[in-house]
Amino acid sequence: MADALKNVYNHDLISKIENEIHIVYTDFNREIFIDKVFNENWDEKTLKERMRHITICLGETLPNKFEKSIEILSSILDKFPKGQLSSIIFPDYVEVYGLDHWEKSIEALEIFTQHSTAEFAVRPFIVQDQERMMTQMIKWSTHPNEHVRRLASEGCRPKLPWGMVLKSLKNDPTPILPILENLKEDESLYVRKSVANNLNDISKDHPTLVLKIAKEWYGKNPHTNWIIKHACRTLLKKGNIEALTIFGFETTKAIHIDQFQLQSDKIEIGGDLNFSFTIHSNEPTTTKLRIEFAIDYVKSKGNRTRKIFKISENTIENDKTLSYNKTHSFKNLSTRKHYPGQHSITLLINGIESGTYDFTVN
Repeated sequence: MADALKNVYNHDLISKIENEIHIVYTDFNREIFIDKVFNENWDEKTLKERMRHITICLGETLPNKFEKSIEILSSILDKFPKGQLSSIIFPDYVEVYGLDHWEKSIEALEIFTQHSTAEFAVRPFIVQDQERMMTQMIKWSTHPNEHVRRLASEGCRPKLPWGMVLKSLKNDPTPILPILENLKEDESLYVRKSVANNLNDISKDHPTLVLKIAKEWYGKNPHTNWIIKHACRTLLKKGNIEALTIFGFETTKAIHIDQFQLQSDKIEIGGDLNFSFTIHSNEPTTTKLRIEFAIDYVKSKGNRTRKIFKISENTIENDKTLSYNKTHSFKNLSTRKHYPGQHSITLLINGIESGTYDFTVN
């Protein structure tokens, strides 16, 4: 997958870039630019390395004056498809060369993010002057364009995937909260996902703060309810009782797991773990259920780590039974490698462990 992604930066794209720049800036030396891009290390470069390498090559061949270079790049922006990974080179240019040109950089980032996200490019500006940049992002959170509003939230996520960790905001996320407050009822799902992901980031270091926000926000607006549910996913997976209670997943002794069994307690790497169980309720009222299972995986050094998987959210009435037959794959993935040894599977009902089996992976 990584190899396929990095190939969005290819000969066709570079040819288009140099051609479009030359149309608006005839002094652009296309041959030098192409030679610089396709150096002896090009094939080995990763996705992010290719992106940054192209940016540096542009910096070495565009005018030295930042304002002039941004004018050129802005003029060719619409020649490239919106929303494409390849177009991140535009905000990346601002990240690399614009830190000493705040006003022009802010103007460019606002434009570029509407074409391809500037969520990574804003982060060095936050590090350089957090108060100034967060003030700007609060303004962006009320912008009429959804891409700019999303940038306000996504750009300040403390632990943005693929982006630098914002240590100051990780330690104290308070400056983020006015942005999220402005966006908590946003009409755009694109924006709401970002708000939820930002809160989920915060919950990993400040669960009490996110639980406080969840209690204050939940039940006020359908859009906000969706944000809070998605924002609390890590807390829910950890079986946090407060989080579960917010969404009506109460603990009860009147819910019973029956007939929990594995088809086999020995499987091969690349095979499937098949298991089944039933849930029975003696609760006099209808009960909301969050049904999950945990796998304690054996790792390369023999230790075990747990990963939780959601099966469903459901309701069950008094004296009723729900039946489940599930399959879990043990095929090796780029994100998970399997190792032989004794693993275990545990059912979780509303965050409470409700039965465990050991099984062997060969």
